Amino acid sequence: MATYMSCLFSLERAVFSPRGNIFSVETKRYVRGLRRRPVRVIFPENEPNRGDVKLPISEEKKVVRVPLRAEQNLGDRGGVKRRNGEISPPKKAHVGGKSDQLDGIRFERASPGDKSLARLVSVARSRTFREHQGKVLLEGRRLICDALNAGAVPQTIFFSTLERLRELPLDKLKRATLLKVKFEDIKLWSDMVAPQGVIGIFSRPDASRLSFAASKHSVPLSLICDNIRDPGNLGTILRCAAASGCHQVLLTKGCVDMWEPKVLRAAMGAHFHLPIHSSLKWEEVEHHLPEHVCVHVADSQQNQEVNSSHKPSDFGWISTTHTHRDVHFEESDSDEEELSLPRVDAAPYHDDWARRPVALVVGGETHGLSVEALELAEKRVGRRLFIPMVPHMDSLNSAMAASILLFEGRKQLLTAMQNSGRKWTTNAGRHVS
Repeated sequence: MATYMSCLFSLERAVFSPRGNIFSVETKRYVRGLRRRPVRVIFPENEPNRGDVKLPISEEKKVVRVPLRAEQNLGDRGGVKRRNGEISPPKKAHVGGKSDQLDGIRFERASPGDKSLARLVSVARSRTFREHQGKVLLEGRRLICDALNAGAVPQTIFFSTLERLRELPLDKLKRATLLKVKFEDIKLWSDMVAPQGVIGIFSRPDASRLSFAASKHSVPLSLICDNIRDPGNLGTILRCAAASGCHQVLLTKGCVDMWEPKVLRAAMGAHFHLPIHSSLKWEEVEHHLPEHVCVHVADSQQNQEVNSSHKPSDFGWISTTHTHRDVHFEESDSDEEELSLPRVDAAPYHDDWARRPVALVVGGETHGLSVEALELAEKRVGRRLFIPMVPHMDSLNSAMAASILLFEGRKQLLTAMQNSGRKWTTNAGRHVS
């Protein structure tokens, strides 16, 4: 403080300001601080007593030494400018960690204070990372085990204790990088309230290359999700689809990313129990369905009478947005005129609508069913299924409505198969009995 104050000096200026015919003299005081800049920065590993030439006494006083911990913090921010003018790259993940083995499986211990691991986990949660790098982040023992059993390829596994590592199938982790980190670090990285102490980064799974153990219990029922943008709803719908034994799930463009952390938590491993195809155009959706499959749509209206003159806004889960690029609109004098809907007959959900292989379209609560969904239902001679409700209730949650319709469809399909004693063949060539 004394050194800094010694560098302060004052300047006085006489300012003449006219006030009428009288000139007054005012004295102003200016304070200027002179700051000294270091001429050289010495880091701990580069101190002069470690083989470097000693500095002159005049320069030795100007040297600023940076502690080792501060250097590490600066290095984590993207590199530190060294004494020779070069900038060192940021530290890589798990560099300098100690290696160990468990039942013949080699793992490494992360270096203390290594912030590159936290950056890796945070980046792995982004959709950009999933799309460009082709990797996804899975958290929790059950989800990681389901992924490994289905044939997903692990890249990196973070675990807090050896007990957590032993809970995983070690024979399927031979090619993965295993890193032991502190549980406190996993708590900081995790989105869960009670972290389980294990996080994995996997190559983005391809449904055509995974093996599903529950496929032998499935029924010829396909689910099509149209504009499901809420992560919790989509995850619950996928969980219901897996529990009801759906043959496959098709996600149209406009649905939330199926690998979002909230979707994964709500689905409870459903991603690895049935095939899920995402980001499909409606032309691609139709290609995933056999020609003989009947397509039904879920509707929130209780009225069974359908008038072809109804407007799209008269129905709860129907959107007026048309995604075809070749649609041309003509000018009209009436501002209230809307697109006319394809004609789809209505039926309660407990009627016979699943006596043969079928597909069900469920729309989101905000944007509802698209016009393309109704066109597909009209083309495939489907119905508009509704669930009767008590008065003063507008509609059901899309996930709840989907669960009711899916289990009703499973019941009708099983009953039809038992009565007829026949087997159906899916589009993948697999027999369903």
